[in-house]
Amino acid sequence: MMRRGIAWIAVPAMLAGCDMVAGDPDPVATATATPAMTATPTPTGTTPAEAQGGARQVNEVTDTFVFDYSYPKEAGDIPGLARWLDSRLERERNRLAQQAARGQREARDNGFPFNKYSSGAEWKVIADLPDWLSLSAQIDSYSGGAHPNYGFDSIIWDKRENRPREPMSFFTSAEALDDALGDRLCDALDAERKERRGEQYDPAANDSPYDDAFSACVKADETNLLLGSSNGRTFDRIGIQIAPYLAGPYAEGTYEFTFDMTPELLDKVRPEFREAFTARN
Repeated sequence: MMRRGIAWIAVPAMLAGCDMVAGDPDPVATATATPAMTATPTPTGTTPAEAQGGARQVNEVTDTFVFDYSYPKEAGDIPGLARWLDSRLERERNRLAQQAARGQREARDNGFPFNKYSSGAEWKVIADLPDWLSLSAQIDSYSGGAHPNYGFDSIIWDKRENRPREPMSFFTSAEALDDALGDRLCDALDAERKERRGEQYDPAANDSPYDDAFSACVKADETNLLLGSSNGRTFDRIGIQIAPYLAGPYAEGTYEFTFDMTPELLDKVRPEFREAFTARN
């Protein structure tokens, strides 16, 4: 699945049943609560969510790593989606174990202290529609550097065809989406940058303390794209999550915005998905 530069930071935006507008500072504050999850041991080739349904939470602590992975009941109750999520769980856990073991050996061989590696993914529901389940993930990792990395992921589960779809695949092209959304995203991003950086922020100034990458606009396909709903029937919102190092330095954290679907954006939706979207008045 496309990573969108999974460029690391957290807090997935919640786009369901809320009244956020572009530039709202804390989209996660409106997240729909999911049922309490029961911790389970790390799987060894089994898929308990498929067999039992429901939410799943895994936490494993070893001498070399800490691994966390969870998803909500709405996802676990769909067998195909549970298998998909569990396969990612297995892959990420195995990757972490291998990297941590290698890091421990290298630290020992070079006389350096070793700090445990870590990896975590927390999937949440963005919108649960009759034919679609929109999910976002908070992802974090640490592999011995100066600070942990953290980022985003998202997926739309097609309940009719029992398969995952990338949010961007609902649109005719990344360029078309950027053409319809780009100005609104750029304006919202510049306004938020100025709010955070103060009067010193001037993207047109040659002596700006920020390099061009931290003053330039960001294209929609470079971000983590979310599809949300305020009505429980159709997608009528688009969420944008921008990780550190993409729009600003690590210390600035994430940039997150929510935009209502407009007729112009609807024109960029692929015909076969058009009935799943409506404009929001």
